[in-house]
Amino acid sequence: MAAPFEVLIGRLETLAVDAIVTSANRDLMPGGGLDAAIRQAAGPSLTAHTNGMSALDPGEAALTPGFNLPARHIIHTAPPLWAEDGAEGEKVAALAGCYMSALKLARLHAFASLAFPCLGTGHHRWPRGFACAIAVAACEQALQAAPLVKRLIFCCLTEDDARLYRAAFA
Repeated sequence: MAAPFEVLIGRLETLAVDAIVTSANRDLMPGGGLDAAIRQAAGPSLTAHTNGMSALDPGEAALTPGFNLPARHIIHTAPPLWAEDGAEGEKVAALAGCYMSALKLARLHAFASLAFPCLGTGHHRWPRGFACAIAVAACEQALQAAPLVKRLIFCCLTEDDARLYRAAFA
């Protein structure tokens, strides 16, 4: 695995990095799973802040402060639903766009460290191996334009997910 990639098993909302990336619904309204854990850890100021933000299209990303999190910022991105109607290629491009949009924000804000979850594999129901391959390819491509990012973490909840990412870098 080449730097700056790291794979770890843990809770995204506990990481002290410049920004964590979270899967959001398009309206940036409170959701379940990881979004709920991040909002609980960040405190009510996060929801108050996102209430005034514009909706996201699939693949887009938006930046907020981290509030009470160890991470300084949160990048919210809207993955497409795997089972949603539409061409597979468009959905793949939108999921890749989530990673690329997040790394574009990292570049614009001179972030050195960024942590991603396994985007799309929870509520959005993407096949884990497929989503992992998209994530790694998109990040490898987008990092070329983000040279200040020195640490890019794939934060997995399970050893099974971590194994997929480690294999992608082997």
